[in-house]
Amino acid sequence: MESLPVPSVQAMVAATGGADVPPRYLRPEVAADAVATNGEAEIPIIDLQKLLNPEAWRDESARLHGACQEWGFFQLVNHGVADDVIQGIKANIEGFFQLPAETKKQFAQERGQLEGYGQLFVISEDQKLDWADIVYLNTLPPEDRKMRFWPDKPANF
Repeated sequence: MESLPVPSVQAMVAATGGADVPPRYLRPEVAADAVATNGEAEIPIIDLQKLLNPEAWRDESARLHGACQEWGFFQLVNHGVADDVIQGIKANIEGFFQLPAETKKQFAQERGQLEGYGQLFVISEDQKLDWADIVYLNTLPPEDRKMRFWPDKPANF
């Protein structure tokens, strides 16, 4: 799938202080949607070990199905990834987004590519967009990694 190039949200905020949000990022139709506060609703939590357990997988699979249908996302627990690895990944991603715009542009998506720095699935000039920049990288299988889009900063990215 091809994604059209769009200006960086961070660059737009830097230029205007965030005071001028282009119309394609505004969604007045969703402004009235209720937002859960004070623990009214909790993000679904899915336990990977239960999904792998022959005696518990059906119930957990149903929870996963419900989370995907109702929420569109979930928190995965008991995945076996060490906390220090997760914290390192978070620090590297935050470090990347704090880099100067010119540095991040070196890893920008190219026409016809999803990987890289930019936004995903922009298919028309009139499309409503998320007020965020992303960096999307294929990790598996290793032979599908396009290293041209993998940042070299922060140093241990």
